[in-house]
Amino acid sequence: MSFLKEIQRRRTFGIISHPDAGKTTLTEKLLLFGGAIQEAGAVKSNKIKKGATSDFMEIERQRGISVATSVLAFNYKDKKINILDTPGHKDFAEDTFRTLTAVDSVIVVIDVAKGVEEQTEKLVEVCRMRNIPMIVFINKLDREGKDAFDLMDEVEKKLGLHVTPLSFPIGMGYDFQGIYNIWEKNINIFEGDSRKNIEETIAFEDVNSPELENIIGEKPANRLREELELISEVYPPFDREAYLKGDLQPVFFGSALNNFGVRELLDCFIEIAPSPRPKDSDTREVKPEEEKFSGFVFKIHANMDPKHRDRLAFIKIVSGTFERNKPYLHVRLGKNLKFSSPNAFFAEKKEIVDISYPGDIVGLHDTGNFKIGDTLTEGEQMSFKGIPSFSPEHFRYINNADPLKSKQLEKGVDQLMDEGVAQLFTLEMNGRKVIGTVGALQYEVIQYRLEHEYGAKCTYENFPAYKACWVKPEDPKNEEFAEFKRIKQKFLAKDKYGQLVFLADSDFSIQMTQSKYPSVKLFFTSEFE
Repeated sequence: MSFLKEIQRRRTFGIISHPDAGKTTLTEKLLLFGGAIQEAGAVKSNKIKKGATSDFMEIERQRGISVATSVLAFNYKDKKINILDTPGHKDFAEDTFRTLTAVDSVIVVIDVAKGVEEQTEKLVEVCRMRNIPMIVFINKLDREGKDAFDLMDEVEKKLGLHVTPLSFPIGMGYDFQGIYNIWEKNINIFEGDSRKNIEETIAFEDVNSPELENIIGEKPANRLREELELISEVYPPFDREAYLKGDLQPVFFGSALNNFGVRELLDCFIEIAPSPRPKDSDTREVKPEEEKFSGFVFKIHANMDPKHRDRLAFIKIVSGTFERNKPYLHVRLGKNLKFSSPNAFFAEKKEIVDISYPGDIVGLHDTGNFKIGDTLTEGEQMSFKGIPSFSPEHFRYINNADPLKSKQLEKGVDQLMDEGVAQLFTLEMNGRKVIGTVGALQYEVIQYRLEHEYGAKCTYENFPAYKACWVKPEDPKNEEFAEFKRIKQKFLAKDKYGQLVFLADSDFSIQMTQSKYPSVKLFFTSEFE
């Protein structure tokens, strides 16, 4: 198959939502269609002892939430699909923001009863900033929930999207009978528990045919006709160009747990979703069909296999082909590296691949060469943009609880920070280490992983900071900057890249500092240089 064909058959996307909207369950069901797993495991159900394939860290299993982003690939029809399942829990939002730099499109999952929730709003905002094409999947239709039109209304208002339904529910909750597929003009009847089998659809060219009454009954049939008429009056017809530009978002309805409406979503997705898209670097725009390889690290995951201390750097291929054992330039370090066992993924199963194409995600074994945001090329000096580090919202001193294990602690903390689990700040005054995180749950994760993976124990104590501000003086040599450093020395630290950070204790103190030292600029995000 030609290089261009390989690019065109790839679809790399992320699934985002508020926790518990059913994102991991949807991922499982998509894999089921790809024939990648035989039986989908429900995340919380105790009946199925399997556990979800995409949640492989112990903490995730205990809590029933996804903590790390996992990468899953499968073939469906003639397309190669790469899914990045992201954590929905807001304490892990940073991981999700970074993952969004590696996807070409997104599926947003919304719970029919809860509607649009705050975490969904934040994530969708990031997608809108980058004009990522989005498809909305409204989940859990077999439960009582909001009216379909109200939900679409809410999606438009709260998320600032422009929607058009491509499937529509027949009834809701107890009265839920199935889905009318507007995209393919057919009806899919819901038969209760179809968790394992993939149900049949009935083709319906004409909704007005009396046959409809026989299938779903007179009242529901009339109601469906009215609703479809209303849809054609209120919502614009689907336009692929507008969808690809991020101006129009198609909506699907279904129940991932019962495997219902998922096939409709997938069939339409592979037709309309974009193949790999170009990406901006600091020197130019890089197109997927270029011959020379380039890619960037968007995630580092340590100890994927607790038996072997290994770290994997996840690389999104932007252009060209990535070949095993071929040397590539690590731009930041300025040295050539080659990789004898690049991995492709299937949740916890990995296999070694000889060649990968744009859109693919490859895992490279890392002995400490990679940081998040690093670029690999065939020799060109450039770095991909847009993987920022955000200001944490929680700060704590980290203390060693076992003096005999200080080396293990240091190594563990270093590796976890490279992975982007949290950020480490070293105080200028006394060299004490402060860990900053986006959410409080991360402290548990860090403590748990330090103990179980590195054999080190730590304790925390509160550090009174409100936000981390990266400091950029207009002139590092002027008097004003020197005074700023003298007055604020108790609150100054270096991040792990050696950049100066001001750990402000309140919003008020940030405003005061900015008015008192106008030439010292403060930023809430650091674009990784």
